[in-house]
Amino acid sequence: MKYSLPIRRAVLNKRTYDLPGDGREGMLRLDLNENTSGCSPRVPKALARLSTRYIAMYPEYRRSSARFARYFGIRPKELLLANGADDALRVFFDACVDPRTEVLFCEPTFPMYRFYAENFDARITALRYTREMDFPLDDFLRALRRKPRVAIIANPNNPTGTLLDERALKQIANAATETALVIDEAYADFSGITVVPWIHRYANLFAVRTFSKAAGLASLRLGCVIGNAKSIALLRGVMPPYAVNLAALVAAEAAIKDRDTLRRCVRDVKKVRAEFASALETIGIQVFPSAGNFLLANFGPAGPALFQRLERRGILLRPRTHDIGGGFVRITIGTRDEMNRLLREIEGSR
Repeated sequence: MKYSLPIRRAVLNKRTYDLPGDGREGMLRLDLNENTSGCSPRVPKALARLSTRYIAMYPEYRRSSARFARYFGIRPKELLLANGADDALRVFFDACVDPRTEVLFCEPTFPMYRFYAENFDARITALRYTREMDFPLDDFLRALRRKPRVAIIANPNNPTGTLLDERALKQIANAATETALVIDEAYADFSGITVVPWIHRYANLFAVRTFSKAAGLASLRLGCVIGNAKSIALLRGVMPPYAVNLAALVAAEAAIKDRDTLRRCVRDVKKVRAEFASALETIGIQVFPSAGNFLLANFGPAGPALFQRLERRGILLRPRTHDIGGGFVRITIGTRDEMNRLLREIEGSR
């Protein structure tokens, strides 16, 4: 059969976002920044109460939006629900980016920023973190003078762990006068820094949040955009009517009600992160400070072979050879037992 599918040039020329393959069941998954201790026990109980009648109907969002808004300390009209944080990020490209208009971000970072920018045929300005994994603040401020359509900052940044403080964020927000400034706060539960309280001061400032990390709901896909009410109303115009499924809403409501489990998750991650970083440094591995549920480490020239051996032993990490180089790897912080197992494997391979 001969046919010709009229695919856009931008799609044909873009790089793909390569996801890990299947067959990961039973392995120690320290590669995708998942919550390895799992979600709140209230979540499966809430899902089990879903009736066949409700599952057969399209979801309604008003009640859930009100509850999530209270959780974030905002009003419902300042919240836009999306099918995961990936979908929340796409909203800005749908609403703001025309072909060959500028999109600004810093690399290495979450690859979906470049994925969407290439897909929309945007003109990409990708600055670089320093060798010490510091954010290039002065260069970023200069780039904002060109008034890019969208500027995205992951805070904390994935995979570097870099965290911009409030002073730097205010400098950026004050400079982004004609740009949709998107702060990707996927790991804000672990950092304690958020721009959410600033949305009334900056009409074009947005926070993107997710329930995939601390809340442990990655498989259910729920994210949101938080911003000025008038700006959110404009973004709502590019969203499909039923972007979020009922199960995700029910699960997230149950998760945020269980504040004890959320706080325990964050507390444990911080404690184990510090212990694991110290243990790596003790055996001579370079570790970068992180404010997320992961660490960036440099194992040097022996790193790639080590990561392959660990995978054969059932331990999955996220090598960063393609965007940082050498023996750099991002390691999700799991439970203390999981990190001790990883450390024993590393020490046994040296």
